[in-house]
Amino acid sequence: MNYRILCLSTIALLIVVSCSEKPVVIESFAGFVQGTTYSVVYENNKKINPEVLKTEVEKILDDFDLSLSLYNDSSLISRLNRNEDVIPDKYFTEVFKQSVHISEMTGGAFDITVGPLVKTWGFGPDSHKNFSESKLDSLMKLVGMDKISMVNGRLVKTDPDIKLDFNAIAQGYSVDVLCDFFDKRGFTNYLIEIGGEVRAKGTKAGAHWRIGIDKPVDDNNSPGETLQAIIRISDKALATSGNYRKFYIEDGVKYSHTIDPKTGYPAKNRLLSATIIADDCATADGIATACMVKGKEKAIDFINNHPEFSAYFVYSDDSGKFSTWFSENIKEFISESGE
Repeated sequence: MNYRILCLSTIALLIVVSCSEKPVVIESFAGFVQGTTYSVVYENNKKINPEVLKTEVEKILDDFDLSLSLYNDSSLISRLNRNEDVIPDKYFTEVFKQSVHISEMTGGAFDITVGPLVKTWGFGPDSHKNFSESKLDSLMKLVGMDKISMVNGRLVKTDPDIKLDFNAIAQGYSVDVLCDFFDKRGFTNYLIEIGGEVRAKGTKAGAHWRIGIDKPVDDNNSPGETLQAIIRISDKALATSGNYRKFYIEDGVKYSHTIDPKTGYPAKNRLLSATIIADDCATADGIATACMVKGKEKAIDFINNHPEFSAYFVYSDDSGKFSTWFSENIKEFISESGE
């Protein structure tokens, strides 16, 4: 699972902001889901009771967990990975479709068939490292988007040992699912965050939503404690992928959780974190992961060739110090070093 951290500025349970016509009421609630936290901040349109709204949100997230969580042994994806005869639901089908698109766009840097590699390298639910060079060839035979397809609404694998892993896109998509729910309920100003993946609509009392990006250092384990930058967004989604929280060290070697599907090894490069802004959170999530796999230079080339995305990269320079690169279309919305 990719760990992205979001710091929401000035979240309170109830904030009343005065304006010339009538007060704007900003409310929020939070909880736990998918092995992480979630938070919702919204302008109350008085159409639904806040407690009822939270109950409905958590019901959606529970249903989502039953579909795409690898940490739930009875989820749809877990059952499909065991080759049980089950029909994919709407969540699985849509995420599969988006995964294929992102994989094609990124030249295979994003790949949902890395499941066996993730497990062998010691990441994911109930995993411990048992990788060896002798296993690599057989494992790589199970990796590749060309080995899976959806035919007449069912998942088809070329090998029953293929295991899917949606962790690099599922949280982002779950944010989109909640945004769709809020849109249908008539909310025009809100911010939804799950595990650091965020999507915002409208404004917060007339101003852009402010998202904090944590400094990508190994000991920065408290979200919002040490910020690298603050990014302002509206009607956009943002996701950050980094290797500085999910890793382990063995025999002096640091192994990150982002697996390169082309080599079978954890991605090794100077890129420490990749923040992507896109129209939807699933896409931002997947592209951020692909950039971490590609590494700094190839990720910059990719973003320059895809102006529909904005990017903020933190990397280690030749002297080992932090440096940043960001696309021109995000420049006016960034304040670095938390300023």
